[in-house]
Amino acid sequence: MPVPWFLLSLALGRSPVVLSLERLVGPQDATHCSPGLSCRLWDSDILCLPGDIVPAPGPVLAPTHLQTELVLRCQKETDCDLCLRVAVHLAVHGHWEEPEDEEKFGGAADSGVEEPRNASLQAQVVLSFQAYPTARCVLLEVQVPAALVQFGQSVGSVVYDCFEAALGSEVRIWSYTQPRYEKELNHTQQLPALPWLNVSADGDNVHLVLNVSEEQHFGLSLYWNQVQGPPKPRWHKNLTGPQIITLNHTDLVPCLCIQVWPLEPDSVRTNICPFREDPRAHQNLWQAARLQLLTLQSWLLDAPCSLPAEAALCWRAPGGDPCQPLVPPLSWENVTVDKVLEFPLLKGHPNLCVQVNSSEKLQLQECLWADSLGPLKDDVLLLETRGPQDNRSLCALEPSGCTSLPSKASTLWDDDLGALWACPMDKYIHKRWALVWLACLLFAAALSLILLLKKDHAKAAARGRAALLLYSADDSGFERLVGALASALCQLPLRVAVDLWSRRELSAQGPVAWFHAQRRQTLQEGGVVVLLFSPGAVALCSEWLQDGVSGPGAHGPHDAFRASLSCVLPDFLQGRAPGSYVGACFDRLLHPDAVPALFRTVPVFTLPSQLPDFLGALQQPRAPRSGRLQERAEQVSRALQPALDSYFHPPGTPAPGRGVGPGAGPGAGDGT
Repeated sequence: MPVPWFLLSLALGRSPVVLSLERLVGPQDATHCSPGLSCRLWDSDILCLPGDIVPAPGPVLAPTHLQTELVLRCQKETDCDLCLRVAVHLAVHGHWEEPEDEEKFGGAADSGVEEPRNASLQAQVVLSFQAYPTARCVLLEVQVPAALVQFGQSVGSVVYDCFEAALGSEVRIWSYTQPRYEKELNHTQQLPALPWLNVSADGDNVHLVLNVSEEQHFGLSLYWNQVQGPPKPRWHKNLTGPQIITLNHTDLVPCLCIQVWPLEPDSVRTNICPFREDPRAHQNLWQAARLQLLTLQSWLLDAPCSLPAEAALCWRAPGGDPCQPLVPPLSWENVTVDKVLEFPLLKGHPNLCVQVNSSEKLQLQECLWADSLGPLKDDVLLLETRGPQDNRSLCALEPSGCTSLPSKASTLWDDDLGALWACPMDKYIHKRWALVWLACLLFAAALSLILLLKKDHAKAAARGRAALLLYSADDSGFERLVGALASALCQLPLRVAVDLWSRRELSAQGPVAWFHAQRRQTLQEGGVVVLLFSPGAVALCSEWLQDGVSGPGAHGPHDAFRASLSCVLPDFLQGRAPGSYVGACFDRLLHPDAVPALFRTVPVFTLPSQLPDFLGALQQPRAPRSGRLQERAEQVSRALQPALDSYFHPPGTPAPGRGVGPGAGPGAGDGT
C-alpha cells in the first residue's frame, strides 16, 4: 500500500537531496544499461537457486560491484513507496583458449569461420532480494559487443528498477550469473524507519512507543530474526493507536525485531531491529542459550539468535575443580545454533561436560549426561595415545597435568589417535601409590647399588690393584732381583702375586693350574699381568712362537713362566692383551727391541729408568694420575737399587747369567 508523502518526508528528512529523490511512475519493473550494451528483464520472477560454481568455458561476464540508490515509486503524486534501485557493474573475466590448429600451423585453420574471440558476450545476471517477509529473484539478460570485450576490464553496468521495501526494513541483495562461474556478490541496505515507532528505556523495562492516530488500526509483531532459516514469531497483536508496549529487559536479545503494518489490504510492513548492539541483549542471549542432549552422541545449542561460538568436551571432577578441556586429543568445534553436533563417544559419563566459548571466553558449560547417568563420580580420566609405530602411552588427567599410568578401564572415546578411559578413583589411587612405592623401591635399590659399587671401589682402592708378576727363572740372582721388585711394589697400593711367594700352592697345583687360577682372578678383578722379560724369557717366547711348544731345557720345576705361555699367547694373538698386560725389562740386561714384536703390542718399560711410567701403567685404568707418582717411583728405585747393584756388580766374581740370551751384555739397557 502506498505510504502518504508526508510520512515519507518525515522518515527521509526535509533536506533538498532527499526531497529530490527520483520518482518512478507506474507499478512495472524495468531495466536499462550502459551505452553500447543491450539488456532486458525477464517478464516474471525466477526461483532463487544459485547452483554450484562451474568452470568458465572462456571469457565470461561477471558481476564485480553492487550499487544501490533510493527512489520513489508513486501511484499518485503524493502517495509513493520507497524503492531500491540496484546497479550491477560487469567485467570480462577469463580468456580465449588458443585453437589447436592455429598452434600447430601458425594460422587459422579456416578463414571462412568466424573466430570465437570476435564474437559478443552474453550473460544472465540474477538479482536476489530478501527483506522479511518478502523474498524474490529477477533475471537480467545482458549482451556486450565484441568491440567492448577487454579482458579484466569493466564493460559497464545494468540497472534494475526497482525493489519495493518497507520503511525501516533491512534488504539483503545477492548477485550472480546463471550458470554461476564465481562466488556471488552480496550487499545489505538499511532503509530509514518511520518516526512513529520508537524505543525507549525505563529502568529494567523497555517501551515500544507507537505514535499513530487514534483511528489507525495496525498490527504489531515481535520476532527473532535468523541469519539462516525463517524468522521465529514471538508475539502478535492487532491494536489501535497510539500504544505503548512494555517489554522486560530479560526479553531483549540481539535478533529481536519489531514489525508494524496498517490493517489494510496489501499494506507495506515496517521492520526494525533496535537491539543488535545492546550489551544487555547480548548478555541475555547467553543466559537464554541451552545445550540439549539428543542421543548419546548428538547434541545441539538452542539459542534465540545466531552467535559465533565453538565447543569442546571437558572433564569435571567432584570437589569444585574447574572442568578441564579435552583439547587435545579432541579439538574445538564451530557451533551453529539449532544444528545437531556429534562427538565420537562410545558411551556417556556424568563427569563429561560441554564447554561453549565465544571470543575466547567461556560462555556456557553443561554436563549433558549427568541427568541420565546420575551425579558426578569419583573417577579419574585416563588418556591413551598411539604413536606412529602403534606404541601406546596412558596418563591420568589431573589439575596439575597428565600423570603417566598403565591401566585398563572402560573406554569413552576412540579414534585413530588414541582413546579416553574412565577409571574408578580408588583403583587409580591404588595403582598410583603402587607405582609410587615401586618407584621408591627402585630408587632405594639403585642407591644401594651405587653405594655398594662405591664401597667396593673404595675397598679396591684401599687394597690396591692386583698385579700378577711373571718371569723366567734364568738363575738364582735374577730371582733375587725379581723378589726385590715385587717387595718394592707391595709398598704401593698394589697387591702383587708372584710364584716366589707361593711355592707350596705351586707344588700342590702344578705350574699350569696355578698360573691359570692366578691369571683368571687377576683379570676378573680388573688387575694387570706384568711380563718381566729377560734373555731366558725371550728365548722361551721365541721357541713358542716357532714351534708352539717349549723345547727341553734345564728349567726348574717351579718355572711358571714356561707354563703360562699356553694362555698368554692366545690373549696376544686374539688382541685381548692391551689394557690387561704390560711388559718390563731391566736396564743393561735386555733392550726393549729384543722383546718379540707380538709382545710389544702392549707397553714395555725399562727399569728403573722408566719407573714413573711403569707405575702409572699399573694404576687403575680410570684412576687419576697421582701427584705422588714421582715420589713413589723414587721409593721403588731406592728399594730396588741394592738388588741391582748386587746383580750387576757382585763382589769377587761376575754374576751368573750375564750375557745369556739375545740383547744381553754390557750396555744393553742404553743401546750401546
